[in-house]
Amino acid sequence: MGHQGKKYREAAARIEKPAYPLEEALNLVKESAYANFDETVEIAMRLGVNPRHADQMVRGTVVLPHGTGKTKTVLVVTDGPAQKEAEAAGADYVMTAEEAVEKIQGGWLEFDAVVATPDMMRHLSRVGRVLGPRGLMPNPKSGTVTQDVASAVNAIKAGRVEFRVDRTAIIHAPLGKVSFAGDQLIENARALVDAVMKAKPASAKGRYVHTVYVSSTMGPGVQVDLVSLDMK
Repeated sequence: MGHQGKKYREAAARIEKPAYPLEEALNLVKESAYANFDETVEIAMRLGVNPRHADQMVRGTVVLPHGTGKTKTVLVVTDGPAQKEAEAAGADYVMTAEEAVEKIQGGWLEFDAVVATPDMMRHLSRVGRVLGPRGLMPNPKSGTVTQDVASAVNAIKAGRVEFRVDRTAIIHAPLGKVSFAGDQLIENARALVDAVMKAKPASAKGRYVHTVYVSSTMGPGVQVDLVSLDMK
């Protein structure tokens, strides 16, 4: 384990219980944040699924009630009238597939999300190895492959979060910023947890959610008492 700084140790010393109700856990995260920037509050959920089985993959999207505290830069890949719709919705970049592929192959990645119409996907597949590992490849399940590009852009700008279980069966997602009010973080957390519960695979057996932790970017994780999440 790497060396832990004094401020991190002081923050970790505040954690006195094995687990806290959601409200207390989030307040503790806010109180323990020590960086000189507005840290992101994150959630980590360990699930009882096997991601190596396609029928147990957990993924989805949710629009957080109070956003993430970050305005995402959105690239829309389409042509024709949909380009004007994307621009009107507030897309930061609007390009044809040929334009986007050429720029991305040249190393351009100045965007946080990509929305594309279905007819553009065969072209974007040429940069799948670049976009895929970064979680930027448009996907119908995440609502980023659609004919309604305006709605997709609006959702992303409003604070839509995409979640996906990793190879260790953990979902990591942002809940907002340390500067958010406690009630805002609680409502965002409940919205995220509800979305993960709704995404439970039919093939998942036994306990679905094993542990939930919340933390700030630089701070220690605080375990959340699962009973306080009222998961259904």
